[in-house]
Amino acid sequence: MDPIVITLLVAVIVVVFLIASAVRIVPQARRYNIERFGRYLRTLQPGLNLVLPVADRVNTKLDVREQVYSSDPRPVITEDNLVVNIDTVLYYQITDPRAAAYEVADYLQAIDQLTVTTLRNVIGSMDLEETLTSREEINSRLRAVLDDATGKWGIRVNRVEIKAIDPPHTIKEAMEKQMRAERDKRAAILHAEGERQAKILTAEGTKQKDILEAQGAQQAMILRADGEAKAVELVFQAVHRNNADAKVLAYKYLETLPHLASSDNNTFWVIPGELTEAVRTVTSAFGDRSTAGPAQPPQPGEAAADDATPHGDRVPGLGTASTVALEAAAAADEAGKQAAAAVSDAKAEAEAAMSPQAPRRGRMSGR
Repeated sequence: MDPIVITLLVAVIVVVFLIASAVRIVPQARRYNIERFGRYLRTLQPGLNLVLPVADRVNTKLDVREQVYSSDPRPVITEDNLVVNIDTVLYYQITDPRAAAYEVADYLQAIDQLTVTTLRNVIGSMDLEETLTSREEINSRLRAVLDDATGKWGIRVNRVEIKAIDPPHTIKEAMEKQMRAERDKRAAILHAEGERQAKILTAEGTKQKDILEAQGAQQAMILRADGEAKAVELVFQAVHRNNADAKVLAYKYLETLPHLASSDNNTFWVIPGELTEAVRTVTSAFGDRSTAGPAQPPQPGEAAADDATPHGDRVPGLGTASTVALEAAAAADEAGKQAAAAVSDAKAEAEAAMSPQAPRRGRMSGR
């Protein structure tokens, strides 16, 4: 082969190699640190970039997107001397590629160790219960320390989250028992509160029921009393309208007396004081006057005997009328002793007297 052709081919290959070495295409969200003869020169931005072949080289390629770093569980001692395992999740972003490449050898390891140290300082000032309930406070304090320390490394810590806090197994069992006791306590309180409300509602219902029943009974008694009053008024009007005789009223009075003790709840009943007067009225009304005949005039001897009676011992008005009155009183007393017999006899005689012929016979006998 001709030496000239070979020279041309070598020259073309060298030119192509130089051009390829001079062109650098950087992807989006990437940053390339360029060194010239081992010294940092500049950071290439995304797109097409030209460098000096052979003299310039890419030292580090960094991703400037937000990164997630999850650390392994690390033992941490609390203030009450309990060992808990805590693992964290770190969200960071490279803001200065040059500082991230040249200010720290391994920024991930540095962040991990700084996280563990900060956690031990923060958790060491808290007891177990406070540690379990103060995650937001721990996250904010941890983020403040990491952000301040990693700023000079060209890294910004966006968020720090505690992924898990694992206390010892014995502590877990004790916490479960405590939680179970708390739940049982709340359940007992709720049950007692429910029973209390149920009893209150039941008492309120019973109260309302008693009030309504009392009001109903009151209304019923009022209506019953009104009905009885109207019935008595109608009877009273009927009696006065028909101009009933006193003898009939006395008979009705005696007829009503046996009903006073008709109820099963009555253990005793009181005979009114007017019973004797009523019996006397009925006896005088229905006594057999036809056999008595007309009144006989007094005999001379009787008159002389009467006249012979001393004036001071003589009872005024003691004559035929007084004798009849005394006999009526004796009959009334006897009728009071035998009330039941007198009432039945009076009823029979009243029925006979209320017949149409009874008044006529009475008038005829009187004549």
